Amino acid sequence: MVVQVGANVEGVAVGDHVVINPMANRDGIIGNGGAQGALAEEVVLFDAQPGVHFRVIPAHIPWAVAALNEPMAVAYHGVNRSGAGAGSKVVVFGAGPVGLGAAIGFKSKGVEHVVVVDVVPNRLEKALLVGADAVINSAEENVIERLKELHGEVPGFMGRGSKPATDVYFDAAGVPVVIKTALEAAKNRAVLTIVAVHKTPVEIDLQEILTTEVDIRLSMGYPTEIFEVTDSIIEQWEQYQHIISDVVPFAEVDRALKLAATPGATDKVVVVFQ
Repeated sequence: MVVQVGANVEGVAVGDHVVINPMANRDGIIGNGGAQGALAEEVVLFDAQPGVHFRVIPAHIPWAVAALNEPMAVAYHGVNRSGAGAGSKVVVFGAGPVGLGAAIGFKSKGVEHVVVVDVVPNRLEKALLVGADAVINSAEENVIERLKELHGEVPGFMGRGSKPATDVYFDAAGVPVVIKTALEAAKNRAVLTIVAVHKTPVEIDLQEILTTEVDIRLSMGYPTEIFEVTDSIIEQWEQYQHIISDVVPFAEVDRALKLAATPGATDKVVVVFQ
């Protein structure tokens, strides 16, 4: 919430609810090594301009949902990088916050069919709640064969085995088996978009995938999407709220940090000041 407005700042008033662009402030990225953020109660936007540094949002949007604006922008940039649109068939690997946000983003762009893959049943349930058309538990099902059932099949190169008719493979999981599975499954000129952070090198057999002419696209941050996704959040905030697993008051911030740092303990923790 805005508590003070500079004399030369336009398009906002005290009391307005806003989301901000953490990458645009002149004193560094907010909350990621810059001079501000890090769970501070107040942030100063220098030389603030609407549509560049902030965006006013309706007051009925819950704070916890509004706080998703930044990670959802990461998801939206990946969606845009993939090139998917009306008629596309997409599979998203990883039903964490970014994967779920991508599923919403793909559907909002008219994608025909979105499948979400994960190994955690609760996350797969959330994927259906946010609008995925189908889910696959890769701990129990063969992903490639299941994609053939869901998306249909196309012939492989020069009589080789058939491939799923999936157009876009979206990696929001960050584990090597996802890359291996996607490249094995990819039909001719399919797109693999990687938004996940891979902390160890991933081996790719370029000779094996040469005949598919697969298009590998990397996605980083949100060059233009930070406020594009705001429209989606405003219109579909009820769907986005399913992504949040824990809302923790600032007085219990230590508990929130421990939750977020414990693998398998939670999905998306949001700290609120009000």
